[in-house]
Amino acid sequence: MCGVADRCRRTMAASEVDVRMTRADEAGRLIVRGAREHNLRNIDVEIPRNRLTVVTGLSGSGKSSLAFDTIYAEGQRRYVESLSAYARQFLGVMEKPDVDQIDGLSPAIAIEQRTAARNPRSTVGTVTEIYDYLRLLWARVGTPHCPSCGRPVRRQSATQIAEQVTAWPEDSRIEILAPLVRGRKGEFRDLFDEALQEGFVRARVDGELIDLSDPPELNRRQSHDISVVVDRLVLQPDERARVAESVETALRMAGGMVEVCHYPELDAAPAYEVSAKDSGAGATAETHIFSELYACPVCGTSIPELEPRQFSFNSPYGACPACDGLGVRREPNPELVVGDGRISILEGVILPWGAPTGRWAKTQLPALADKHGFDLNQPWGELSEAQQETVLHGDPELPWEGALSNIRRLYHETDSDTVRRNLHEYMTALVCSECEGGRLRAESRAVTVAGRRISEAVELSVDEALAAFTALEDADGPDRLEPEIAGPILKEVCDRLTFMAQVGLGYLTLGRSADTLAGGEAQRIRLATQIGSRLVGVLYVLDEPSIGLHPRDNRRLLDTLEQLRDLGNTVLVVEHDEETVRSADHVVDMGPGAGRHGGEILVSGPLEQLLDSPDSMTGAYLRGERSIRLPESRRPGRDGEKVIVRGAREHNLQGIDVELPLGCFVAVTGVSGSGKSTLVEEVLYRRLARELHRARLVPGDHDAIEGIPLVDKVIDVDQSPIGRTPRSNPATYTGVFTPIRQLYAQLPEARIRGYGPGRFSFNVKGGRCEACRGDGLVKIEMHFLPDVYVPCDICRGLRYNRETLEVLYKGKSVADVLDMTVDEALEFFDAVPRIRNRLKTLSDVGLGYIHLGQSATTLSGGEAQRVKLASELARKSTGRTLYILDEPTTGLHFDDIRILLDVLHRLVDLGNTVLVIEHHLDVIKTADWVIDLGPEGGAGGGRVVAAGTPEKVANVKASHTGRYLQGVL
Repeated sequence: MCGVADRCRRTMAASEVDVRMTRADEAGRLIVRGAREHNLRNIDVEIPRNRLTVVTGLSGSGKSSLAFDTIYAEGQRRYVESLSAYARQFLGVMEKPDVDQIDGLSPAIAIEQRTAARNPRSTVGTVTEIYDYLRLLWARVGTPHCPSCGRPVRRQSATQIAEQVTAWPEDSRIEILAPLVRGRKGEFRDLFDEALQEGFVRARVDGELIDLSDPPELNRRQSHDISVVVDRLVLQPDERARVAESVETALRMAGGMVEVCHYPELDAAPAYEVSAKDSGAGATAETHIFSELYACPVCGTSIPELEPRQFSFNSPYGACPACDGLGVRREPNPELVVGDGRISILEGVILPWGAPTGRWAKTQLPALADKHGFDLNQPWGELSEAQQETVLHGDPELPWEGALSNIRRLYHETDSDTVRRNLHEYMTALVCSECEGGRLRAESRAVTVAGRRISEAVELSVDEALAAFTALEDADGPDRLEPEIAGPILKEVCDRLTFMAQVGLGYLTLGRSADTLAGGEAQRIRLATQIGSRLVGVLYVLDEPSIGLHPRDNRRLLDTLEQLRDLGNTVLVVEHDEETVRSADHVVDMGPGAGRHGGEILVSGPLEQLLDSPDSMTGAYLRGERSIRLPESRRPGRDGEKVIVRGAREHNLQGIDVELPLGCFVAVTGVSGSGKSTLVEEVLYRRLARELHRARLVPGDHDAIEGIPLVDKVIDVDQSPIGRTPRSNPATYTGVFTPIRQLYAQLPEARIRGYGPGRFSFNVKGGRCEACRGDGLVKIEMHFLPDVYVPCDICRGLRYNRETLEVLYKGKSVADVLDMTVDEALEFFDAVPRIRNRLKTLSDVGLGYIHLGQSATTLSGGEAQRVKLASELARKSTGRTLYILDEPTTGLHFDDIRILLDVLHRLVDLGNTVLVIEHHLDVIKTADWVIDLGPEGGAGGGRVVAAGTPEKVANVKASHTGRYLQGVL
């Protein structure tokens, strides 16, 4: 009996050991069971923790559904649910993804491939918080200068302040105030009581004069300015002692600050009564701020004590008053205001005016023309430059303000939103003339550190700033800063700059607006921020971080991801880049197809397992069994025709000349920040769109573009969304839904009932379900739980009313058609050429898996770009069109790139020209002509390093692109 008991105990002990070992093993893995989000097919997957895992597979195979919509979404949901109900009402509660179980889940941070904030006040410096440290540095160790004369500002004594005030004109009515509160929140009841007890009777609160015996109740959530009135007097020669005493009192109360308000409008008053009704009630005050701390010895200009907020262009204390801290102002642009130079002023060459009438046409314009010797019926292009300048900018000797001043005045003075919206089309953002783009007040711009203003520091690139601030840390002599104050600040700045340089962003300037950043750049900025946080035990989920990155810089990005991993984090990357896949510790390959044909795990294991898998398309490309082939020959172009850009100087372009052969597939390459988008998008496209399509775009700075008549149309196929509402979808955007609705309207049942094409639209009344207004879903608000979208209980999510759904084609209603994938619809409408041809273009660009009625908001940037491309392919080609695409391989698998290249080369075979901005070597190697910019990014770029066939570029030693091309040619 004892033996049986011993065996039982040993068995139980062994079981406990097995359980502990199993738990320890599971603790090292992230386990997903039964994931069914979107197209995922109830999959199970195990991902090792503290490793770099890459999720790859065909576009639309379910990668983002697994990584973001399942794993990351659940991690976020669990974190939010751990908070109190009070906190959750502010954060919102995330919806639980469709999955049975996830174990081993760490706190999750998503670094997605999306465009940065659209706020024009956000810059690279503010997003990375580097600018916050720079503000602190300039406030604590900066040397102030007089904004008028530039001399260093020194401290000012009470005697000097009194002398300046008494030097003002005799009989000046002034107030001497002690500024106790400037821009702080609170009620300040104690402050009012203390001032009253000290014998003061009045104060100015937010500009209003108040009696301290009956102070107002202030909103504690708003910022206030409070100054106690120390004295009010009329300047007389014998009042110097009184002024000096009052100034000393104010300085003592306000910690070295004093305000003196002068009321010129009251200087001529017959008497000065000390009452609450005068001293500025209804009069305009000239407020002078004096300080014991800083004042110009020559100009007498005083500036307040330096504070970080004085260097913030988002604060009223630091922002330039002319542009409100934006650095730019909307001004009428002559290039947009003036129309076709072949028409005259009276015919409406000034576009916002149209044909002048009334007093302008009868008196003002004729007087202007007579004085300057031109005819109002003369074509604008025949007027001299001086005459055109007079019409646009005015003549001070005549009552003529000029067309630009007139438009500017109307824009700011009109009460009509329609008028302002119309005039807005003729205005562009120009550099503010007051701050010259520095965004800050003159007093703030005049403060220097080591001889450099803060507005100059933010114009440095990340690499230049890193070198400059590293030098400051080690500086001796006059540039040496106080190490106790500047040391910690410089360390934080240099650390953040180093992280940005590590992820390949050394070419960005700190002052660059965040809304000009590409999705990949914005993502890598957030990645650099996460490296600086030094968190451990976190799950990082990234969406194609290699987008927009040149192969030369890819290794640095991978080193960054490995650094995150080595800190003790789990890094989960959705990626197609071959080098990234080969560098992974673990690979999850999804497929086998896209959409309904995907959502399965083909491989989950080390790279070797992927390479050995016979079912993996990714493995086939990595093994070399499948590849994107080189073309048999390079196209010579269309009879030597070319478009030539002369003297391009926008941003970092160095006045370059670039030749673009027509009838070819042309790739513009170069390291990140070398000037590719500036050349193609801002100079070439804007000028062609303006000349060919009369677009209201202002091209970047250049001398000329030759060969424009050789192109009859320019089309920019970008990655912006095809629609911002769920009602937009591929069917409506490409126009295929119009012939589908027309087909249903021609059916016998529809004709008997009198239904037209509009009956089959879910956007208008008639055929749609009015209960959900054609959305198919109804939102149910759940208070502390997330809002729930449920199918409409009337139409059951079909969008249409019952009568409309009774009209069938081949047994399918119009709602059934919207639920079809492109490939399914292509087969269904095979006998209808108008519909089939449009669907064929969607299938040809690799979008056969998306649904016709799929919401535009669910499409990725790459998918949206290919929908636009399909829409252009459906139009009849003239054979002289220039297509421009910016990184069309975004989000594409190797096999999807092969399909896309087939489509693009087919366009070229028809005589068109395709111009792509691209880093992907498989695209570059198939080009007929390559234009490589560089050699570096930012100030080190903007030059043509090489131009010619890929073979020619590969032999140019100075070309980084050429060096990598050698390995694929």
